[in-house]
Amino acid sequence: MRRRRRGRGRGFWRTASRVPEARTWLRARVTVAALSLSPRRGVHQKKEPILKSLPKNARARAIAFICTCLVPLAAWAGDDAERIRAVVDAAVLPLMSRYDVPGMAVAVTVDGRPYLFNYGLASRESKAPVDEKTIFEIGSLSKTFTATLAAYAQETGKLSLDDHPGKYVPSLRGHAIDKASLLHLATYTAGGLPLQFPDEVEGNDATLAYFRHWKADAAPGTEREYSNASLGLFGYVTAIALKDDFAHAIETGIFPAFGMGHSYIHVPEGAMPDYAWGYVAAKPHRVSPGPFDEETYGVKTTASDLLRFVQANMDPSGLAAPMQRAVAATHVGYFRSGVLVQGLGWEQYAWPVSRELLLGGNSAEAIFDANPAQRLVPPVTSGARLFDKTGSTGGFGAYVAFVPSRRIGVVLLANRNYPIPARVEAGFSILDRLAGNAH
Repeated sequence: MRRRRRGRGRGFWRTASRVPEARTWLRARVTVAALSLSPRRGVHQKKEPILKSLPKNARARAIAFICTCLVPLAAWAGDDAERIRAVVDAAVLPLMSRYDVPGMAVAVTVDGRPYLFNYGLASRESKAPVDEKTIFEIGSLSKTFTATLAAYAQETGKLSLDDHPGKYVPSLRGHAIDKASLLHLATYTAGGLPLQFPDEVEGNDATLAYFRHWKADAAPGTEREYSNASLGLFGYVTAIALKDDFAHAIETGIFPAFGMGHSYIHVPEGAMPDYAWGYVAAKPHRVSPGPFDEETYGVKTTASDLLRFVQANMDPSGLAAPMQRAVAATHVGYFRSGVLVQGLGWEQYAWPVSRELLLGGNSAEAIFDANPAQRLVPPVTSGARLFDKTGSTGGFGAYVAFVPSRRIGVVLLANRNYPIPARVEAGFSILDRLAGNAH
C-alpha cells in the first residue's frame, strides 16, 4: 500500500502541473551538430538553420506531423542528420508550443554518432538563442553524477555501500537514520525520508540536526520514497569519505573524466553569458541554494556535455578502469518498486518497454508516494535495459533516457519546468523511432 506524503516542502516539482498553455507564436532555431565520438575531444559542429519562424501553433504541429510521416521505417542512410532531425522536431516542437517553452537543447546518439538540435531562446530578455554552449540546470539528473562519484569512491576503496552514515558522520550514530545503509540512502529505501526538507531547515548544522531527530516510517529496504534528503546525505557522506568538498570532487574528478568541459556546480563568471535563464510563468528564474543542493540538483551543463556522459554510460571503454567499474556499478538494479527497478542514480526498465510502463515509473505516484520495495537477490546486472532520469528546478526541466544494447540515447534540456509526462512522452517517441532504425 502506498503512503502519500502530506508535506512536500520547497518542491521544485510544484510548478510541473502549472505551466501555462502557449498563447504566442514560437520561434525555433535548429542546429545539427556532428560531435566527436571521443568524450575527450573537442566539439565539431556543422550548423544547418531551419524553421526560422513558426507564425502559428497549428503550423508548428502540422510541420511536426509531416516530418514524422517523411521518416521511413528503414535503416539510417547517408542523410541520417535530416531524418533524425525530423524525428526530434516531431517530438519537440509541439510540446514547446503547448507549454510555452522558451528554449530547448536536444542531443541524440545513434550507433555512437552524436547529434545536437537547438531550439528557441536561452533568454527572452536578451533574445540570445540556444546554441551548443548554452548551459542548463538539470535538477535531479544531478543525482546520477552523485551516484557515479559514490560508485567511484567504492571502487577505489574509500567507502562501501554496506556502511552506515554514522561511520562518516559521528553525530548520527545511535539515531534512526543510522539503521539505514548507504545503499538504502542511494536507493531511497531508508524508511521514509521526504522528497524535500522542511522549509525551516537551512544550513549544515540544521540539516544534520534534522537527521538526528528524524523518525522512520518503515524498516530500511521495505519502501521506496523518492527523496532529496536521502540522496543528499548519500552525497554528503561520499565527500567525507573522499576527504574532499563535494562540488570540488565533481568538478575536478567526475566532469573531466567524462570530457565535460562546460559543466559546473558553481558556474564561473566567465561562463555566465552562456547560462540560460529558466522561466516560471513569464519571469526569469535560476535555482536557489538549499540543503544538499549541490548533491541533489546542483549540476549545470550543456546538452553536448550531458550526451558525452550518456555515451560513456553506454560504452565506458574510453574511461580509466576505476571509472569504468564505477559506471557499471551505477547500472546495478537493487530494488524493484512498482514498474521500475532502482539502481544508483538511474531508474531502469527491461527493454523493450511500453510507453505506459515508462510513464508509470515517472508518475506522480512514483515521485511523491511511498511505495513497497523488494530487494532483488541477486541484483540486476545484465540484460537489455532502458535507463532514465528526470530532473527539475523552478525554471528548468530535463530528461535523459538511453538503451545501451541498442546504442541509442536522448537528452532533453529545457528552460521551463514543463510536465514530466510530456518529457517522457517526447523522449520515448524519439527512442522508439530510433530503435526501429538503429543498426
